[in-house]
Amino acid sequence: MIVLKDVNKTFTIKDKQVTAVQDVNLTIADKEIYGIIGFSGAGKSTLVRCINLLERPTSGSVMVNGVDMLSLSPKELREQRKKIGMIFQQFNLMPSRTVAQNIALPIENSGLSKEEIVQKVNKLLAFVELEDRAAAYPSQLSGGQKQRVAIARALATDPEILLCDEATSALDPQTTKSILRLLNRLNTELGITVVVITHEMDVIKKLCHRVAVMEHGRVVEENTVYSLFAQPVQPITKSFINTTSNLAEIYQLIEDNAEIAELSADEQLVKMRYQETNVSEPLISYISKKFDVTVNILFSDVELVEGLPLGGTVAILKGARNQLREALDYVSGRNVTVEVIKDGAA
Repeated sequence: MIVLKDVNKTFTIKDKQVTAVQDVNLTIADKEIYGIIGFSGAGKSTLVRCINLLERPTSGSVMVNGVDMLSLSPKELREQRKKIGMIFQQFNLMPSRTVAQNIALPIENSGLSKEEIVQKVNKLLAFVELEDRAAAYPSQLSGGQKQRVAIARALATDPEILLCDEATSALDPQTTKSILRLLNRLNTELGITVVVITHEMDVIKKLCHRVAVMEHGRVVEENTVYSLFAQPVQPITKSFINTTSNLAEIYQLIEDNAEIAELSADEQLVKMRYQETNVSEPLISYISKKFDVTVNILFSDVELVEGLPLGGTVAILKGARNQLREALDYVSGRNVTVEVIKDGAA
């Protein structure tokens, strides 16, 4: 378990104090995949480096599996860091070493025999599906293959925790998916706790169990991934979620004065977000019949988040004012989040 309590990190830059992390309290459970998301400069990378003390907090406490990291001597800290692997956006492989030699690097002076090191490297190569690239050099690898080597190297010391700092940011979407599947495997098969730092909400959606949203050095929202997507609270969280859904396109269409978003006085443009309890209910057809409301669907999607369906619809509702009000009241009563984006009568 990782417990951060009242963690602050301040840097001095040109005689000016800059606070990168402010009053952060987080608890990350064993064998959890925990995401930390924020825009560039939010403090998320500094925060994750406070876990293994690559950045030493200015104040606060860091407990990792019951160990007070800030109380350790330099030698004790080096030993503790072996239990905390880390991978980066730029892979940080040694270009003069082969794939196998890069993976072996952290355990060369571990007391293992050469045969034991070879056996371990081969096992890790098999785990990351790079058995045929053992003798290759980093320059001969694709970005996804380089990240797999970096993951295998991080696993060489049998860590209990893996910190991933923007590990997929340099990869194309298809390669990102394969790396996320690999991270999920090492979590489920090896029981490793994974902490993921990213600015991509799609990474959070596809991989993580819980997530913290950072802004200006603070954690402004924290929840399970499903609950965060279903009921975001902070504007920054809503902004991130909009990047993963086509429903947000309606806002750009309104801003562009697109014809599709033009409304008559008896029309309302609404966005409805529904969860697993009501995603399969025929709400649209029901309100159309019961309240004599015409529903013109502009955008709709249903996706799986943590294996559960989460859906949304953007539509133009047309009808008498009282009928529109009753229809939306009914939908809201079915635990559907309703937002009137534009009202033709306004």
